[in-house]
Amino acid sequence: MKSQIFNRAISSRRKLKFLYGLSEVTLEPYYLSIDRNGKKVIFGRVGNSNEVKKFEYNMITNIKVLNSKRFSPIIPILTVLN
Repeated sequence: MKSQIFNRAISSRRKLKFLYGLSEVTLEPYYLSIDRNGKKVIFGRVGNSNEVKKFEYNMITNIKVLNSKRFSPIIPILTVLN
């Protein structure tokens, strides 16, 4: 069930709100994966920061898809100064 919610949010570019441990997280989900330890994880940008974080599925509860404006994924572009 979690995978369906996450896949729908990723494809429609909607933010998610969920509890991660004891903290409430607002996330712009980017992609789902399996880490080196074989655990299912989701990667995304937290809040308005530029940091992409990894969250383990087994720690995520109370998932809500927010009906806010669609977000646009940020792709970091490195500028090279000569």
